Amino acid sequence: QVHLVESGGGLVQAGGALRLSCAASGLTFSRSNTAWFRQAPGKGRDFVAAIRQSATHTYYADSVKGRFTISRDNAKNTVYLQMNSLQPEDTAVYSCATDAGVILSSIRRESAYRSWGQGTQVTVSS
Repeated sequence: QVHLVESGGGLVQAGGALRLSCAASGLTFSRSNTAWFRQAPGKGRDFVAAIRQSATHTYYADSVKGRFTISRDNAKNTVYLQMNSLQPEDTAVYSCATDAGVILSSIRRESAYRSWGQGTQVTVSS
């Protein structure tokens, strides 16, 4: 059974930084594309960033490009999201998702991922 656990969320002032971690178990992590999504209060879940199995390619939402960096350490079965220059509009629950069957054209789609973590709250104060 696949198990994902996010950590690293918290409260930060605008302009600050946080680093989220997503630790995976129960799968061959190095064969899975992995992504971060976020859900703000009263809104749907939005794509944030994704990384290919071998970390050769990364993908970002326009709203976070240049501020957020996704990376992975397959030896530790962990994916990271470094978030810099945080703004109040980045406030959301951040969840990681992974799936060995995600094709490239669907890597930004929530529906492409079958395994999800419980999420970690990120709150950015102005």
